[in-house]
Amino acid sequence: MDDEADSGSAAIIGTGTVLTFHYTVRDEDSQHALETSAGGDPLTILFGQPGLLRPVQQALRGRSTGERVTVTVPPEQAFGPRRDDALKRVSKKYFGKPKSLRPGLRATLQTDSGPQTVTIVKVGGKVVDVDTNHPYSGLTVTFVIDVLSVRPASNEEIAHGHAHGPGGHRH
Repeated sequence: MDDEADSGSAAIIGTGTVLTFHYTVRDEDSQHALETSAGGDPLTILFGQPGLLRPVQQALRGRSTGERVTVTVPPEQAFGPRRDDALKRVSKKYFGKPKSLRPGLRATLQTDSGPQTVTIVKVGGKVVDVDTNHPYSGLTVTFVIDVLSVRPASNEEIAHGHAHGPGGHRH
């Protein structure tokens, strides 16, 4: 199957297409919804760009508008296994509002390699214990994706490497 969009028929998800969708991510064991775009704005992406897990991209390839795609992904192909060595102790001075820190809260730290999201584990007088694991690490997750639309990407979107919203995108 050619994964380019065919202008003579309904667009099929593949290289050179823009996909708009709603999604829900569930914990495989409890079927608890970890996050969802339902009730909010859908996502619009240039298919094939970073941001979607490879197994999710593979499940979406060849699909079209109106389809529901469900794919279950093990930790090794999703957000990785939980690592015990991902617990770190950080000075409070690295947090913007240290008085608002509470266990379970997600915060972003600026590091030498860029921003890193962490989960607060324990707040002390001068230091904060944080977990640098992805919040879904160690979980088998199920993605349920409702494909709202698929269209050929514009030359500009392909050149920029991302989808543009209604009315164009300004850089």
